[in-house]
Amino acid sequence: MLQEFKTFISRGNVVELAVGIIIGAAFTGIVNSLVRDMLMPPIGWIMGGIDFSNYFLNLSGGHYESLAAAEAAEAAGAATINYGRFINALINFFIVAGALFLIVRQVNRLHFLQDSKPKAPPRQEVLLEEIRDALRARQAPAPGDTTRPGA
Repeated sequence: MLQEFKTFISRGNVVELAVGIIIGAAFTGIVNSLVRDMLMPPIGWIMGGIDFSNYFLNLSGGHYESLAAAEAAEAAGAATINYGRFINALINFFIVAGALFLIVRQVNRLHFLQDSKPKAPPRQEVLLEEIRDALRARQAPAPGDTTRPGA
């Protein structure tokens, strides 16, 4: 069983997947910061000082000035639907999806460029072409010779 595990873990795909997950986690932190700290303040300013992360629907009937106050009261039984955080999560998703689309698009272009380069024919094919050309040269009549070879 230990040997199977070593074989499994040493496969290239498993290592690549692990690296991808680690990079993805780091990328998520960058995107969250981008949305929270760089994009949402100007969007909120354009929309008149709106902060999406503070939008919530109170289900318990009380009134709370902010989501933080509602969450503090949540321990006492206040229930909220935090749709502002959901809007932020959607914006995060679309930014990540857009960035991944651009990355995959560029990788596909690189693969296409590599595939479009003419590849050298296999060695067997080159040898067969040389044999064919040598046979044609032997069978071709010399200039001015009116007899056909093999006749």
